[in-house]
Amino acid sequence: MAKKRRHLGEILYKAGLVEKEALIKAIKTSKTNHKRLGQILLESGLLDEETLTKAIAKQFGLEYVNLDKTTIPPDVLKLVPEDVIKRHNVLPLAMNNGKLHLIISDPLDLDAMDTVRFRLNTELDCHLAIASKIRSYIQESFDSRKKEEDDKLKHSIDATAAELAEASQELQAAALRAEATGGIDDGPIVRLVNLIIDSAYYMRASDIHIEPMTDRVRVRYRVDGVCLEKDNIPKNMQAPLSTRFKILSGMDIAEKRLPQDGRIKRTIGGQDIDFRVSALPGYHGESIVLRILRPDAVNIGLQALGFEQDDYERFQRIIKRPNGIFLVTGPTGSGKTTTLYAALQVLNKSDTKIITAEDPVEYNFDGMNQVQVKEEIDLSFEMILRAMLRQAPNIILVGEIRDGVVADIAIQAALTGHLVFSTLHTNDAASAITRLIDMGVKPFLVASAIQAIMAQRLVRVICDKCKVIDENPNMRHLRLLNISPEDIEKQPIYKGMGCSQCQDTGFKGRIAIFEMAEMNNELRELAFTKAPSTELKKAAKASGMRTLMEDGKIKIFRGITTPEEVARIAQVEGVVVD
Repeated sequence: MAKKRRHLGEILYKAGLVEKEALIKAIKTSKTNHKRLGQILLESGLLDEETLTKAIAKQFGLEYVNLDKTTIPPDVLKLVPEDVIKRHNVLPLAMNNGKLHLIISDPLDLDAMDTVRFRLNTELDCHLAIASKIRSYIQESFDSRKKEEDDKLKHSIDATAAELAEASQELQAAALRAEATGGIDDGPIVRLVNLIIDSAYYMRASDIHIEPMTDRVRVRYRVDGVCLEKDNIPKNMQAPLSTRFKILSGMDIAEKRLPQDGRIKRTIGGQDIDFRVSALPGYHGESIVLRILRPDAVNIGLQALGFEQDDYERFQRIIKRPNGIFLVTGPTGSGKTTTLYAALQVLNKSDTKIITAEDPVEYNFDGMNQVQVKEEIDLSFEMILRAMLRQAPNIILVGEIRDGVVADIAIQAALTGHLVFSTLHTNDAASAITRLIDMGVKPFLVASAIQAIMAQRLVRVICDKCKVIDENPNMRHLRLLNISPEDIEKQPIYKGMGCSQCQDTGFKGRIAIFEMAEMNNELRELAFTKAPSTELKKAAKASGMRTLMEDGKIKIFRGITTPEEVARIAQVEGVVVD
């Protein structure tokens, strides 16, 4: 007979790590909030992450691994595919007698262990380590692996631009003509463009902005949602630079009066990267913007998005319902598409048919039928939606509900047994209901079809390398978030000082904050009676919805982000932050 696993609370109490009264209170809170006991103890400051992890290791009979004192050889790291390591937050430790020793952060994450077993066709011997330490180790390991590629970018863009400036106009023209006809690939203009693109990739940028000014060409990179100005190129390089980008993306180099779109495919660091390119005529010349589409950007997994445990469990439960509409709302660039793709990847199985209608299709996934909207041939969201219903899908993704016609079809699909995912541009979750009604959808259809609405924003994550306690936080931001001095005394807040790892910004990476309104009888009744969004929001909060601000405050006190970052999205509360 298998030995019964001891309760975590029992282990902590017997070890003298938690007082009895505090433990009983935490257990009650855990049951009320549907959170794990360990998470409650962490949030209340009764335990640190290392103590909790050691206790969980003892509970499950696993060996605890201190990653601060452990070095994993590069050849061992290669035992598990990089995408599995990053998605499931695991690390290979060794391979002995055909059995893989695997470092995990959650013994209950059976999906991670099953994935590794399936991909490698091997048995596992699991060890436990602190989740944040595993993430940091993964980040450092794969960053150092790419250092060789970084070292190749020794020449700055300014240096290359200076080289071009010294060269004659004939040299520039010759290089462009040679490139246009598939000739040499090492001309100065070619190196300049390659450096711009490669620099953006290694800086983790999402966009490259080439912007002509009066006396120069400005190059900016959008990193973690914020534009950073890094380089300036001489004005006389503007024409050849623009032409080079047009040649690469398949645009008409002779057309300078009309906007154009194109795509570039390029292999960087062993990855095939797509760049969506847009050219827009301006007063000082054509502005070129490249959107970087990284394959790993939408393969981060649900838990890495930033869900708190209770919202994560609710989200998992809702997306597995057989029918209804799940809406994700927020402005452009708030991570809506990434969230929906993460949900679809969970549901993407051999017995489920998924069809998407997107404008444009940015990422391709095996097992999904993805359709590109093409307005120039009248292949609209409306036409695709009507056609896809005849394809007998289980799950439908509509890239965006833009008008009442598309909304009506999506709702009809939900009411006839399909699970529908889509996005809407509203400031918060409650406003999505009133927006659909304003589009002309009948209130009783909105009330009956919607399962849940989730609003989200992206906030920057404090850089681990330069993270320190903020001894002098901005009181205005604290007041906006209703954080009192007493709160800070109980739990300090952090900031990034700025270092080479984070481009001196103090931030590295982004995480989402959410507010999720799950429809219940009260919300359906309010939707049916066309109640204003303020009443809907009040009812949603009464039924357990955590607002964007409240979710952001949790991440502030967990040391993930700063009050300034959360206050940047304060417009949803009617406050504008400088």
